[in-house]
Amino acid sequence: MVIFGALHVVALALGALLFYMFLRSDTTTNWRPPDEDDGGGGGGNDRLQPQPKPRPTGGIPLPDAEQSSRRLRGPGRLRDAQPRPARRPAHPHIPAPARQPARHG
Repeated sequence: MVIFGALHVVALALGALLFYMFLRSDTTTNWRPPDEDDGGGGGGNDRLQPQPKPRPTGGIPLPDAEQSSRRLRGPGRLRDAQPRPARRPAHPHIPAPARQPARHG
């Protein structure tokens, strides 16, 4: 508890020091623009130029868009929309070796 109390006392002392330095600081004069003879230069417009509007992300299709060959919202299933690919051909028939009858002894 003593450590926490000491830390609070140190923090209050530093805060009071900063407040005292604030009160003792000189006041500033009002800002005036430089005279034309001073050659201050600069000036100009510091506002940003308006940015172009972004392209819309939704809505009607763009002219270069292509329609899909399938309609996903229609009735039926997607897998029925195109025929199944042909199966690979079966291997040529090789006759199996003749089976030997099992001997019962």
